[in-house]
Amino acid sequence: MQTEDADAVLRIYQEGIDTENATFTAKASEWSDWNQSHLPNCRIVATIDSIVVGWAALSGVSSRCVYDGVAEVSIYVSPSVLGKGIGSMLMKALVKESEESGIWMLQASIFPENEGSIALHRKFGFRIVGMRKKIARMNYGKMNGTWRDVAFVERRSSIVGLD
Repeated sequence: MQTEDADAVLRIYQEGIDTENATFTAKASEWSDWNQSHLPNCRIVATIDSIVVGWAALSGVSSRCVYDGVAEVSIYVSPSVLGKGIGSMLMKALVKESEESGIWMLQASIFPENEGSIALHRKFGFRIVGMRKKIARMNYGKMNGTWRDVAFVERRSSIVGLD
């Protein structure tokens, strides 16, 4: 992912937001905010004919140094290419790059209605740790004011953090 991919990354993020099943966030942030909230490494884009059609990135889960090897996954694919394996390609690359960067635990919170995302994560070794019931309330769209559950999933590396 390069700075010149910013507009496409934010557009695809907004497309995910518009489904109301991707995030509690109501609107894609400015690039500077997005850039600051994600780790500087482990940022990947998928392209078709030089057009960005998906992206994956990691965010830290804590400022405490003991959690430096734990990161939260964000993965978004343009609706125009869903079902074409883009998500799998991104996740495979993200897992590889995260392990090369010393990350031993990946986690995500996924709306249970987002069955495609849950299936993708499970395909790559994530397990559902639990369901976080009514963790937060939507503040936009048709579900404005609705309390939402999220499935909490995690993947422990089989090659990093074993000592």
